[in-house]
Amino acid sequence: MAGVTRRRPWLVWVLVALFVVVPIVEIWTIIQVGQLVGPWWTILLLVLDSILGSWLIKHEGSRAFRALREALNSGRMPARELADGALILIGGTLMLSPGFATDAVGILMILPFTRPLFRAALTRVVASRLTVMGAPASGLGGFPGGFPGGFPGQARREPSAPPGGGPVVQGEVVDRDHPGR
Repeated sequence: MAGVTRRRPWLVWVLVALFVVVPIVEIWTIIQVGQLVGPWWTILLLVLDSILGSWLIKHEGSRAFRALREALNSGRMPARELADGALILIGGTLMLSPGFATDAVGILMILPFTRPLFRAALTRVVASRLTVMGAPASGLGGFPGGFPGGFPGQARREPSAPPGGGPVVQGEVVDRDHPGR
């Protein structure tokens, strides 16, 4: 049965937390801050918090994008840079939403000295969801040398030229341990 999906009971609880518990916590926090410092100061704090969040998103987002470009230009896999970009995006979304609790979590995701904690958690979640498969013999995605045209900024080589630049020798690989392969 290809159309049958596996039930995920934990997803229901995550959605309940996102759409019921988080708004209740935010409203309670705003009321507590309002009783402590007054309504106008509370509104001012929420506005200043969003302005700080916008500045942090711009600053840290541009740093993450530069790091991503450097990784791609050097030809290495930008796993850390992509995780940082995702965390900045999620943290920025939390910072722009009104409320003190989501802003606190958002700022922790954006700041460079607390982001590694969230990156480790994100890595564990993503790694638990992935199925590891071996790459085909011809490279990533079935393309010789990896992706078509290589990584951005990577020098292209002719298919007939070996990596060392020497002469091309035609031949056949024979595996004596596994005949018939």
